[in-house]
Amino acid sequence: MTRTVPTDDTSAPLPEGQLKRGVLGTGGLVFMVVAAAAPLTVMAGVAPLGLMIGGVGAPLAYLAAGAVLVIFAVAFTRMTKHVSGGGAFYAYIAKGLGSGWGLAAALLALVSYNTLQIGVYGLFAAQTRATLADLFGVTVPWPVIAFIALGLVLVIAWLGIDVGAKVLGVLLVLESAILLLMAIGVFTHGGASGVDGASFTPAAAFTPGMGGVLAFAFAAFMGFESTALYRREARDPERTIPRATYFAVGFMALFYCFIVWSVVIGFGSDKVVGAATENLPGLFFAATETYVGPWAATLMRLLVISSVYASQIAFHNAITRYTHALSEDGVLPAWIGKVHPRFGSPYRASVVQTVLAVVVIGGFAFAGADPVTGLLLWVNTPGVVGVVVLQALTAISCAVYFLRRNKAASTPAALTAAIVSTVLLAGATYVLIDNVALLTNAPTSVNVVLVGIVPVTLLAGWVFAIWLRSRRPETYARVGRGADQEAAA
Repeated sequence: MTRTVPTDDTSAPLPEGQLKRGVLGTGGLVFMVVAAAAPLTVMAGVAPLGLMIGGVGAPLAYLAAGAVLVIFAVAFTRMTKHVSGGGAFYAYIAKGLGSGWGLAAALLALVSYNTLQIGVYGLFAAQTRATLADLFGVTVPWPVIAFIALGLVLVIAWLGIDVGAKVLGVLLVLESAILLLMAIGVFTHGGASGVDGASFTPAAAFTPGMGGVLAFAFAAFMGFESTALYRREARDPERTIPRATYFAVGFMALFYCFIVWSVVIGFGSDKVVGAATENLPGLFFAATETYVGPWAATLMRLLVISSVYASQIAFHNAITRYTHALSEDGVLPAWIGKVHPRFGSPYRASVVQTVLAVVVIGGFAFAGADPVTGLLLWVNTPGVVGVVVLQALTAISCAVYFLRRNKAASTPAALTAAIVSTVLLAGATYVLIDNVALLTNAPTSVNVVLVGIVPVTLLAGWVFAIWLRSRRPETYARVGRGADQEAAA
């Protein structure tokens, strides 16, 4: 018989192999999801490019991407109560499309989340190095900064998901507050030439560059689905996971749209494109300095660093939960999924992920690569494409599950949402790949290789699935179900 784990005594030993149970409520899950998206970094670092290529209609792209993901969430959350494993996307895909697709998705998820997380260390190192040089006149090599960040992420992850949620909560509030302060300052002063709705007109919505802005917009929601990864650690997961998913997507869509619109008003709808073109990296800082003050612009620069660090913690936790779930399923070795007896964290998976990051970052540093144009853009891009492909596969899986495997679990709304989101996410995948050069700033040959990593990874997962089905059929049958399947039996 499984005993209840007390959540108010962190010193009590946990049952062997168990993650902490019931320590994340809706708020904690939302912090994990939104922090992974790094709102301040997405806004200050990427939104100006969206304004430059898409014009004043850029705010609409975030609403459109959010609407697509809300439709997807209707089917995704409806299926949640029927998915017992802790593997998020790959558990859903295995449930609907079978273990073969589940294993292919599992490998793609591991590759995608690792590339997302490891690549962003380049951005963190570059931002921190520039800030230290500007504010304190100190020059630190970017690999040193990246390795220090690796250690700090490992420490927070080791101490448990509840500690991570608290840290992310504080950092997320701070980065959201500085963006909101900028927007309030803009609207309080009436902007550059008054408040107008030029961003929300049909003419703005259908400018030629909006396809590229949509690619950025979908990338801005990376990690929203990871609410399901924390199923074991959530309180009443059948209620908290759907709530957190809807809240996170809705918040990001509305918040992103409002903040980008405020920058349009701040510079004027007739001048913002020119301002973005002339001052791409400093657009948000200039708006903050103008409408709030120099101190707020300086604070924003510091909070960009904490924003990237928060996303690193969130993605690291997501990677280790995928690793832990695959270990439970028997796909990965049992030792890698071991849980810390006191902190309830998959600490060995954390160490393995950190070592992998050290190797990749060390390789780029040894080669003399730039932390942004090399490590960030080239390593990060396959992860962005991979996650959107996983979303599309999960939507297909939901549709198949409701139509063929469990019709009783379906509702008209859930089935319709699954079918519609399949079409929309397939379109989003095409738009992202078609505009991938905007993400990488690399030649076509490089982009073909970076995007090609996704189908090659899926194929490798399928080859492994065929081998596993013939050599270890009992493990193959457990994909996406793991320890929960045994507990149910």
